[in-house]
Amino acid sequence: MTKKRKHQEDFQKVKFKVGKKKPKLENATDTTFRTKAIQIPEQLKEDGVLPTQNRKLNIKDLLSQMHHYSPGVKHNALLGLKELLSQYPVLIDAHLSNIISEVAAVFTDKDSGVRRAAVHLLQFLASKIRAEQITPFFPLVSAHLSSAMTHISEGIQEDSLKVLDVLLEAYPALLTDRSVILLKNFVELISHQQLSKRLKSRDKLSWMLSVNPNRRVTSQQWRLNVLTRLKKFLQAVVDGSSETEDEGLQEQKDSPRSVRNPICISWKLHANNQQHIQLFENGGLRPKINSSFRLRSLTSVMDSAEKGLSSAENLKGFIEIIVPLLIECWIEASPAQSAPILGNLLESESQQLMQQVLSIIHLLWKLTKRHDETYKMELWLRMNYLVDFKHHFMRHFPYSVQETVKHKKKESFKGSKNCMTSSNNIDHLLLNLTLCDIMVSLASTSTLQTDSGWLDMIRKFVTDTLQDGSKLNSKQVNRLLGVTWRLMQIQQNKVATEPLIKAVYTLYQQRNLLFPVRTLLLKFFSRVYQKEDLRSQRIRSRSKVLSRWLAGLPQQLALLGLRNPELSNQLIDIIHSAASRSNKELLQSLQATAARIYDPLEGTLVLLPAEAQRRLVQLVYFLPCLPASLLACLSRCCIMGRMSSDLAATLIGILHMRSSFAGWKCQVQENSMNDVDYFSFLFSTLIGFSREELTSLQGIRGKPHISQTQLSPIRLYLTDLDQFLHHWAVTEMICHSLSTIPSQSQCFDILQTGICKYLVGLVVIPDSTAGSVLCAINKLLDQACIMSENLHKFLASCCYSLLYFLLTLDKEDAEHLQKRDMLWGSCISALALLPRLLRLMLQSLQVSRICREELPIVAQLLRLLMQHGQLRSHMITNEFLVQQIIKDIMTLKSGEVQEQWLTDLHYCFNIYLASHPQTPGPINAVY
Repeated sequence: MTKKRKHQEDFQKVKFKVGKKKPKLENATDTTFRTKAIQIPEQLKEDGVLPTQNRKLNIKDLLSQMHHYSPGVKHNALLGLKELLSQYPVLIDAHLSNIISEVAAVFTDKDSGVRRAAVHLLQFLASKIRAEQITPFFPLVSAHLSSAMTHISEGIQEDSLKVLDVLLEAYPALLTDRSVILLKNFVELISHQQLSKRLKSRDKLSWMLSVNPNRRVTSQQWRLNVLTRLKKFLQAVVDGSSETEDEGLQEQKDSPRSVRNPICISWKLHANNQQHIQLFENGGLRPKINSSFRLRSLTSVMDSAEKGLSSAENLKGFIEIIVPLLIECWIEASPAQSAPILGNLLESESQQLMQQVLSIIHLLWKLTKRHDETYKMELWLRMNYLVDFKHHFMRHFPYSVQETVKHKKKESFKGSKNCMTSSNNIDHLLLNLTLCDIMVSLASTSTLQTDSGWLDMIRKFVTDTLQDGSKLNSKQVNRLLGVTWRLMQIQQNKVATEPLIKAVYTLYQQRNLLFPVRTLLLKFFSRVYQKEDLRSQRIRSRSKVLSRWLAGLPQQLALLGLRNPELSNQLIDIIHSAASRSNKELLQSLQATAARIYDPLEGTLVLLPAEAQRRLVQLVYFLPCLPASLLACLSRCCIMGRMSSDLAATLIGILHMRSSFAGWKCQVQENSMNDVDYFSFLFSTLIGFSREELTSLQGIRGKPHISQTQLSPIRLYLTDLDQFLHHWAVTEMICHSLSTIPSQSQCFDILQTGICKYLVGLVVIPDSTAGSVLCAINKLLDQACIMSENLHKFLASCCYSLLYFLLTLDKEDAEHLQKRDMLWGSCISALALLPRLLRLMLQSLQVSRICREELPIVAQLLRLLMQHGQLRSHMITNEFLVQQIIKDIMTLKSGEVQEQWLTDLHYCFNIYLASHPQTPGPINAVY
């Protein structure tokens, strides 16, 4: 009872009286305080120098996390770096050194996730960093890459190949500069060193393929991965070489778009000593110096390690190491000797490995040809490796790829069960062609008898491949033509080369060939033709297949049109080369196809770009015959404006050189171009319009296309400015050609006859035609020429119509204002040269027949003629006519207020004619 009471006393309930406040507790919180905001502006500011990513980490924080022991932290740091640098690319340049060093350091990280993230980040950086930016830091990257390739961990080795892929894609030149170290790393990835008992006395180490059962892939697959990268690396070394090789079609293989830059020569400037022509040997591509001395290259002063594969010693050393290993890889992948050789079928993986083996050997062979003593290097390769190659490579040649085993129904294969089919011909064909390319490089004319066995196998394979009609890509055709060219060089007699050329021509005749394939075939035939043409005439034996190919080129050019301008350019170059060598078959074919090529509407000449047009115009010089129909086509091409005026002038100059008026000391080829046809070409081009076009113009009436005056029977058709300028430029060249003809009087009679026959009597004449006729008359007229009355009247009407048109031009008409100087000059020159022409024009000014609005124009014309210095004496001679015209004008204006133009006319008459000055002043009219 006592304990219970004590317990109750400890927890007694306090009773409060009514009306009293509840007392505050001891631990009660005082809520009467007030708060104020604290401003800390420096801490609230965002860091403007170092931006952050979504986790609020700047680049310094992320780079510092790269040293963390946790793989997760490093992985997140790499992802954060990629995110930050993609948002702020400016940070890359500012922190490039730290970024490169930290990313390269994790190439050898133990965690595979970190390595994968590093590869992704490196791939991103490679697209943002230029080669010249990363050059100072590339030794560090290369060192980490080399460390990863030689690491003890298989996973790090596998990921190092991914790093290598990124660097080969982005910086091949920088990577190949360190070829000595990296090539050794490649060797160590697939092999290991072993001390050979035979070589123990010489302290040499041999290499043998290694097998690692701990890898995630098979040994064959691992070697395939390594050899694929080695092939890419060697390809970068070959591409980075500054020298070009001259072996078969190798120039085409390495640089199919390499073209010679022609020298543009202006013969006018050259004739006036304003342009000097410098000739170079070999077309200016590479000077050929016949000297026994050789300049030492810069690489000769480097150490052997620095020169890499550019050193013959280093290249030989690497070949001695890698080729035996490649042969071992080939032996593992090749068909077993005991297996039935049914087309020598290969598994897909084995075929890929064998392809990489041959590609690497092929690239090494290319590098051997970059050195000075190529013959010694080829001899060394043949002596060391021909026996092994024949034994291993050619044993099961040719190879094909095994794809699937298809069991057909019993009734469909009674003769053969379990038939294997191979539908993919691309891979095994490239494999066989690479093998052929390697083998033929080891043969020569001197070893033909020894190598005839396996050379016949290759020749048969090449011929069958070319003739089987299958579709080939450019890479296969490139390698195929290279082997074909090498075979033709080894055995140069017609019996051996003609079947090969025929086989290539069979492929050339296929329809719908790809453009790169067609280009390669054209280059091959062009090279064969040039090689054949270089032989002396005594031993030259023309290939019938080659002659047939050449004869078909002009027809192909005419059919191709505008569908493929680049291919047309190649055809034109080959045709031009053969035509300049006077190839009979090609010239006959070109003559037969010329009408289609130079058709003014749909011909190749008017469809192709300007540069191709220039080459086609040059081909006209080589045509055996230039008939009237072809000259008519060429005339239309000149005046239609579908080629430039300069090119039209070039064509006119070429035709003049082909004519009998060119002043050749030797006799011009008979029946090449008739003189009558040549004059017809010149006159048609001078007129600028065909007879049909002139006939259609006669029905046009009124403005804005027609300029008409009541004092002249001729109305002018106003041509567009571009057409006018083109016609005028062509006219100048025509006049130059006409002026060089020896008998000027006869030439003038021919021109006069043509004008009277085709132009006199027309009502509407284009302004460019009227100006061109006046220009030609001015050029040809001399004292021995006799002009007919009809031509006088026609030219007088043309002069007044042109002058009236020029005086009525609006200042706002900018297009026709540009014609003014040319037309005005031709009219004034004709009036000054022919006094009778001026008299006939003044006699035609019967002002009583015109409307009053035309009177100021006539007055302005008279005033300008009187003011012109060249016409002053002629105007004095015709003073009475001028005075009569002024009187007629005064009669019409009598009873009216005298206007300013009439006052000016009286003033000019009194100054220049009424006083009869003895010496005409040098004043020229400016209108």
